[in-house]
Amino acid sequence: MADANNTKSTVKEFILFGITDRPDLQVPLFVVFLLIYVITLTGNLGIIVLIRTDSHLHTPMYFFLSHLAFVDLCYSSVIAPKMLANFLAAKKTISYNACAAQLGCFLTFMITECFLLAVMAYDRYVAICNPLLYQTIMSQKVCIQLVAAPYIYSFSVALFHTIVTFRLSFCSANVINHFYCDDLPLLALSCSDTSTKQILIYAFAGFDMICSLLIVLISYIFILSSILRIRTAQGRHKAFSTCVSHLTAVTIFYGTLIFMYLQPSTNHSLETDKIASIFYTLVIPMLNPLIYSLRNKEVKGALKRSMERIVVVLR
Repeated sequence: MADANNTKSTVKEFILFGITDRPDLQVPLFVVFLLIYVITLTGNLGIIVLIRTDSHLHTPMYFFLSHLAFVDLCYSSVIAPKMLANFLAAKKTISYNACAAQLGCFLTFMITECFLLAVMAYDRYVAICNPLLYQTIMSQKVCIQLVAAPYIYSFSVALFHTIVTFRLSFCSANVINHFYCDDLPLLALSCSDTSTKQILIYAFAGFDMICSLLIVLISYIFILSSILRIRTAQGRHKAFSTCVSHLTAVTIFYGTLIFMYLQPSTNHSLETDKIASIFYTLVIPMLNPLIYSLRNKEVKGALKRSMERIVVVLR
């Protein structure tokens, strides 16, 4: 076995075990996840194009939403194509470098989503609690800074984690018990001492989740306080309705992460991790465009205008 300090690996490629090894489920699962991925691509690309082309949606809220859609699109595209190919492949391999790239991209977009949701909560706080100063506070420069910060931070953290993980030694075992390259399944294969890396994983995960969730919670405490001070029921309903979509997305996303990271160690297993991972890497990116469009009059109005323009062009 290689020494713990030896950064060289004898493993040149990994085998992704996948969701299940049952041959009779590979094609049905391929069809299901292909449908999910197509809906994800269509929904998120549609949101991005709609926001970019409709002037009525050129506001800070929809600027942030377009970036959330972009992150969801990238997030699922890091995982889904390889996953779908492996359902039909006899040999479910991924090269050493491709595995590192997948891990880095996955972490980048996952962390970015956490903080983008926090930024969107802050945007709703400013809109509801300081409506007269909204345009001044949420200027174009501020919006760009609020979006750039999560991308820069997430890329830096992801790069750090990926370098630390792939400086570990992988001596002979190369079957990753997952459907993509993730930190914990990779650590299970390493013949190096992984205790420091495990501490780093939980420290950074805890910091990212607590910080972003605190921003969301504090923002909504102030939002709720402001809504309760509105005298008319119609006014309260109108104010709250602007938060419903975001609140739904936040609940689903953080609920999944909390389930994954805070479950008792006696119940924790890679199988439950797989289920949670399917949800936040594939299902949530599919749901977000639906959440933000089905209950949003402005998005539905923009979609109607776009369809009318298309009909006019086709005539």
